[in-house]
Amino acid sequence: MCGRYYVDDETAREIEKLVETVNDKLRLERLRKDIHPTDEAPVLVAGDREMKLEWQHWGFPNFQGKGVIFNARSETVLEKKMFRESILHRRIIIPCTWFYEWNRKKEKVTFYREDAPVIFLAGFYNVFGDEKRFTVLTTEANQSMVSTHDRMPLIVEPDQMKDWVLDDAKFSGMLKQTPVLLETKQEYDQQELKFL
Repeated sequence: MCGRYYVDDETAREIEKLVETVNDKLRLERLRKDIHPTDEAPVLVAGDREMKLEWQHWGFPNFQGKGVIFNARSETVLEKKMFRESILHRRIIIPCTWFYEWNRKKEKVTFYREDAPVIFLAGFYNVFGDEKRFTVLTTEANQSMVSTHDRMPLIVEPDQMKDWVLDDAKFSGMLKQTPVLLETKQEYDQQELKFL
């Protein structure tokens, strides 16, 4: 699962390196916060022949109009009517500094890359009314994640990003890849600290 992630100045700098034009640069540079489902966040989408930056809301509207669907399983995404057209033609990269998951004891664990300042999550989007909304793909947890949760975001390596976003023929093999091992840090929410 992936239900919250963090972006900061380093994420903004990495985005600026990856796209030709950054509209609303000031907004991107001031972005330093946790991103929750329904929040608006920067994502990388297909441009003419390159990736471009867009701001989209996280989560597809749920069937009954209550809540949002913010994750989709990479193993079954091509079979699901709700997701199939989007994964085939509207794939995105969600850049983040790190993401969080809660273990069975309800302790918050941060997952990050020691070898890189940004993690690139695989996702896709669709248009609902006049609003673009995205979902994060998840896969089976690797060894760095399995003690905390049985699912984790599907991670795209920097050299795979253009193929993921722009190449409708190459992306399907990436749905089955095992993400890179991540570093972890256990911490507590500010809310939790009040009760300790």
